Amino acid sequence: MSNIMMIKPWEEEVGTNEFFVPEYIEELASQVLKNYYFSVQSMKIITTKPDKGGAIWKLETSEGPLSLKLLHRRPTRSLFSLGAQEYLVETKKARVPSIIKTKNQKNYVEAGGKLWFVAEWIEPLEPVTKDLEGAKLLCGALGEFHRLSKGYVPPQGAEVASRLYKWPDNYKKVAMKMGWFRNIARVYDEMPASSYLLSVVDEFEQQAFDGLSKLNNSSYSELVKLGNQQWGLVHQDYGWSNGQKGPNGMWIIDLDGVAYDLPIRDLRKLISGTMADLKKWDATWIREMIQAYHHENPISPELYEILMIDLALPNEFYKNVKEVVYEPEKFLNKETEQMIKGIVNLEKTKWTVWKELQDDWKGGKR
Repeated sequence: MSNIMMIKPWEEEVGTNEFFVPEYIEELASQVLKNYYFSVQSMKIITTKPDKGGAIWKLETSEGPLSLKLLHRRPTRSLFSLGAQEYLVETKKARVPSIIKTKNQKNYVEAGGKLWFVAEWIEPLEPVTKDLEGAKLLCGALGEFHRLSKGYVPPQGAEVASRLYKWPDNYKKVAMKMGWFRNIARVYDEMPASSYLLSVVDEFEQQAFDGLSKLNNSSYSELVKLGNQQWGLVHQDYGWSNGQKGPNGMWIIDLDGVAYDLPIRDLRKLISGTMADLKKWDATWIREMIQAYHHENPISPELYEILMIDLALPNEFYKNVKEVVYEPEKFLNKETEQMIKGIVNLEKTKWTVWKELQDDWKGGKR
């Protein structure tokens, strides 16, 4: 179909809770749906990414409920994730939504310079409970997803999305940005959060450099030699909303950002985020989360070492403070000062637990 108008990011409508997409995108969506055999009774916008140019609709159709997704990434990048979704469903029978083919048997329609696709709408889906049992279900589902994703080969024309070889560069970036945070806080020293940020950034910077040193002295360089397909895919945005209970077990949704990587990157993010939600590090939770994952996708001693190195990085501090680079005068306010204090308090509970988990492994209890 002809691409009359290229899709661009748009402004959200202020003062409304309703999701909004520009009229030309609604019109493109209608054109896209003409490429399918089903008829559409209704479509409802479910979520949007206006800053990137993405959206999801729920469709009521002659084939039952379906989803229509406008993928915000480059078409060649989206080809990678669509190929992965098809591989997981068709080859591995994974519990991820299956893609509905177009009239000409393609996985997608290209319109407005983006890829669109239709997938089954899984019903019923419900989030797991926000407790340890729920966390274990999430980790088990993640382990299964990682195991089943091994061996994926992207379709012709797709760009290869891989973070497997980028860990050292990523660690260097975290360490370097700490220097940026310090310089910005000095330049904007009159802002409410600046003095407190300056008082703690040295410690987090040291953690980042320590992490880089540990990574360089670990089995990382040997592990990555196994290559992309051997390790399989990480979700990159996995959490309490993208892993849900459904028919026959746990389902994993929203695979748009999948990439090749060491699988424990997803597990580390889930553990770090869960500890932040708990507002303290808890050895029992982490042990049981790791065991639930390990049951589905065994973690070698070498991979466990990388997990511990990644957990030791100042992940929460970096994730929450990096926005200072874009709008220092807006960011360095009283609320940010309180947020950083919360992270510092969380960190105080981290190191005893971290050392305990290290000793677990050395003791051969696992």
